[in-house]
Amino acid sequence: MSTAENKNSSPKKKSLKPSPIRIGTRYRASRVEGTYDAIVIGSGIGGLTTAACMAKQGKKVLVLEQHYTAGGFTHSYARNGYEWDVGVHYIGDMGSPNTLGRKLFDYITDGQLKWAPMDDNYDRFYIGDEQFDLRQGKDGFINSMVSYFPEEETAIRRYVEMLSKVASAMQFFTLNKILPWPVRKLLNLATKPVVPDYINKTTYEVLSGITRNEKLIAVLTGQWGDCGLTPKESSFLIHALIAKHYIHGGYYPIGGASRMAETIIPVIQSAGGDVLTYADVKEILFDGDTAVGVRMADDHCLYAPRIISNAGVLNTFEKLMPESMAKKAGYPKTRPHIQPSMPHLGMYIGVKSTAEELKLPKTNFWIYPSPDHDGNVARFIEDQDNPFPVVYISFPSAKDPSYQSRYPGTSSIEVVAPTTYEQFAQWKDTIWGKRGEDYDQLKDELSERILAQVYEKLPQLKGKIDYFELSTPLSTDYFCRYTRGEIYGLDHTPERFNQDWLRPKTAIKGLYLTGQDILSCGVVGAMIAGLLTTVAVDTRASLPLMKKMFVDKGNPVSPSQLAEA
Repeated sequence: MSTAENKNSSPKKKSLKPSPIRIGTRYRASRVEGTYDAIVIGSGIGGLTTAACMAKQGKKVLVLEQHYTAGGFTHSYARNGYEWDVGVHYIGDMGSPNTLGRKLFDYITDGQLKWAPMDDNYDRFYIGDEQFDLRQGKDGFINSMVSYFPEEETAIRRYVEMLSKVASAMQFFTLNKILPWPVRKLLNLATKPVVPDYINKTTYEVLSGITRNEKLIAVLTGQWGDCGLTPKESSFLIHALIAKHYIHGGYYPIGGASRMAETIIPVIQSAGGDVLTYADVKEILFDGDTAVGVRMADDHCLYAPRIISNAGVLNTFEKLMPESMAKKAGYPKTRPHIQPSMPHLGMYIGVKSTAEELKLPKTNFWIYPSPDHDGNVARFIEDQDNPFPVVYISFPSAKDPSYQSRYPGTSSIEVVAPTTYEQFAQWKDTIWGKRGEDYDQLKDELSERILAQVYEKLPQLKGKIDYFELSTPLSTDYFCRYTRGEIYGLDHTPERFNQDWLRPKTAIKGLYLTGQDILSCGVVGAMIAGLLTTVAVDTRASLPLMKKMFVDKGNPVSPSQLAEA
């Protein structure tokens, strides 16, 4: 935690004050009354979506969140007169009320969550000494890319067509998550001719098949930080979904990311349910081979016929149940096929000037040392003194038109960069906020490196930064229970997407999964997972919901609309 009077000032330590943003009701055993139709572990957007959709069916759902505020990676926090989100930097496809993502948000918030568009140039890539701007809209995207690579117009148009084909095929991948095995097998056979053979190859393998221009490939994959995996490692499926998701521009929730949980919770409460914070679940309880409840940190036990985990696959099978039960679910055999995603650093900056005064854009900055994304990561993992493989800068106070009403005369900036867990492992058993001078010194050194990148692209900030603090993988573990500091759950490799067991309904009776690990990363990906879990829990009761989501005024929503979300 530091202040900076100018770029050369020595950081001054400040005591950490709790954030005033508290979404949800604080847990007390005495506040848990009656019986529930389901208990959801974790209040990330997947868990909240499942709970809200079930509440709309009249079910009483209890959501348990160990953090002081609800929302998972969609929560916000405030400190020293500034506010930041921790994971919601932009969302795609919120401009039209007919995309699945927007319809689902409207459904689970009763239309209370509003959106503000970003600039036409929503993403800017700095690759070495060159700059590339993405423009919203299919034509805007193509024209912007062709302006940089006129000789590659055929490849660029082919690329956009491929995104649409993956989007169309995504509906079948999604349906597979909730269908029983015999039906899935028939569906796979029936849809094989229309599912492109490149859908689950690596991103680099697919793109190098349409162009040999390495710089173009680097630009087309400039959003690789949105899934945390580089082109030679990631599945083209996740790359295509992300690229298609943002091709019509980016949007930001008015009122900040915390408005998501804030507007969803009343829907959950309307059916008698609730979202409790400081509610630390220690284990899932079983009666024989059936999940029947949870044991809290205070040893209080809560029971429900359905236990839904939004705590992540690794936490669910490795921390919340006995090893014997995980074995019965077949988990040890499937575990080698999944890995946690890359850890990250987060810097939160406060400035005593408005975004307008500082000319901060509604555009995200992605800074890369060279076009070799995979090589940049490999060199950094080998030696963390090498340049960060990517530095991402976001400007929430510029994106949110209501920010000035809450924090007048100020602005906030967020920076995300990859790191390694090993760099911080020696402090894993220390207490948050009291990890020692060596830890603080490392954070100061990393902060200066990140600030140097910020000042290079935004020289107007020199001498104006009032406050900044840096989070590490240990911070992510403390607040969000991602042990290695990963922000995207499981790595989005081709192997991960071949795991048929990553679905809402587990092999354990009464136990369900929800959230990004069963479908894909990102807010909308986790939301759709929440929708799928609702269907898996009670398919018959979910038929009106499915009709509402996938039928628009009597006209079916197109496959591309489904996958764009």
